[in-house]
Amino acid sequence: MIRKSLRRPLPKLWQRINSFRTLKQIHSYMLVHGFNSDPSHLRELIYAAAVTVSGSINYAHQLFEQISQPDVFTWNAIIRGSAQSLDPSKAISLYTQMEEKRNKPDKFTFSFLLKACTKLSWVSMGAQLHAKAAKYGFDAESFVRNSLINLHANCGDLNVASRLFQEAPTREVVAWSALMAGYARRGDLELARKLFDEMPVKDLVSWNVMISVYAKKGQMEKAQELFDLLPERDVVSWNAVLAGYVLRGSYSQALELFGEMQRTGEPADEVTFLSLLSACADSGDLETGKRIHCLLTEKNPNDLSILLSNALIDMYSKCGNIENATEVFRKMKERDVATWNSIILGSALHGHGSKSINLFIEMTRQKLRPNEVTFVGVLVGCSHAGMVQQGHHYFNLMRERYGIEPNIKHYGCMVDMLGRAGQLKEAFDFIEDMRIKPNTIIWRALLGACRLHGNLELAEKANKRILEMHPDQSGDFVLLSNAYASMDEWVGAEKVRKLMDDRGVRKEAGLSLIEADNKELMHFLLGRDSNLKLRDYFIQPK
Repeated sequence: MIRKSLRRPLPKLWQRINSFRTLKQIHSYMLVHGFNSDPSHLRELIYAAAVTVSGSINYAHQLFEQISQPDVFTWNAIIRGSAQSLDPSKAISLYTQMEEKRNKPDKFTFSFLLKACTKLSWVSMGAQLHAKAAKYGFDAESFVRNSLINLHANCGDLNVASRLFQEAPTREVVAWSALMAGYARRGDLELARKLFDEMPVKDLVSWNVMISVYAKKGQMEKAQELFDLLPERDVVSWNAVLAGYVLRGSYSQALELFGEMQRTGEPADEVTFLSLLSACADSGDLETGKRIHCLLTEKNPNDLSILLSNALIDMYSKCGNIENATEVFRKMKERDVATWNSIILGSALHGHGSKSINLFIEMTRQKLRPNEVTFVGVLVGCSHAGMVQQGHHYFNLMRERYGIEPNIKHYGCMVDMLGRAGQLKEAFDFIEDMRIKPNTIIWRALLGACRLHGNLELAEKANKRILEMHPDQSGDFVLLSNAYASMDEWVGAEKVRKLMDDRGVRKEAGLSLIEADNKELMHFLLGRDSNLKLRDYFIQPK
């Protein structure tokens, strides 16, 4: 089949290359039969590797190095493929080589280079390329002008983008969409919508851009309104609205939208499932999460991406099912640092402190370098398991072996660990010796621990520090008052209540201060989009 195909015109052959395996097979055949010495054959192979076959850009670079005098077509192919890759900076490096070898670029070259600069947000380099395109007279070409508008609208000067747009003899839908998106991303939604409404022709990309911007800004009513008006939808349209509902915390609406998406027959992609798993994780909807897992395994039983596997670990951990999270983790063929962080943190918050430490050791044995998030998970594990000595060890290890300077979250973990263990004096001294200024959350963690362990002296000191920073927070007064009351120190409790009245501070109705305080600490330690639900992990009274 290959021998027969090579007798045909080359473009027909390269149009049929749709996989990396086929690409390598044809290259091997060329080497065996001497076609590799023909520049026309090799340049077509480079084009296929760089542009048409996904994930083969490195192979394209290897092929490109075999050509001693590449023509502008070959330069453009490798530059275009690099601009579209995960490392667009290679496109700029290639252009530098192109200039050094005195190869003259054409109008297509600048279009690819400007797209690379846009992806990298390289405004200065983009401006230099703009000047060079103008020098060659290519800035008047419509697709170069559109690339320039896109560059300046996204990361450069909106005034330049607007001027280019206004001066264009014909305004294509690509230019309208680029300028509209630029205004929207800079926060000017009104002007973006004005441009959208004025567009003589709206393609699906322009609809999706406007819907996505509304969704990201939390204006879901307007996003839904445009979505309902769409003459036709693709998976990007559905994903934009679905992700918007998840971002806003409207999980039921996100799941309802997915049901509608299924009924219309629109196939979901990885982005869809990532949003859905996030919705299940944040809402604690384990049953729906399991159903989504089943859908994923039906589509790709043995080939889930790292991103999807990480999202499943996150979902199961947050929904309280660490067993399923561990099962997903163990089935993964490849893991990144985020994978290990998720399972370490999940194990830690489910009370498996020793397991989280063992996972950390396993991670380092596989030559993966932990980051600051990894150590938050390890320290949380030490805290929940009461492993104070190990906590100190890993806190020091973080700085001494890995050169990671502890941040406020690591200090918070240590205070939480010492407070849980009843080592209140040590916790107080630790806060006093911190290299960075403690915030109110850390002092509240100590105050809560003092209340639980009955240390009024340190509770008063912690409360004093808190009130110096935030004198009008009712929770801090109530927590100290409760500390007095728990030890039958009613006079002290009444003094705190009177101080609240004197300052005009009112307690919020229905707020449990013990729970709220420790919930605040855990949200702070894990981040706003923490991987795990917190209700089972608050410090509880003995």
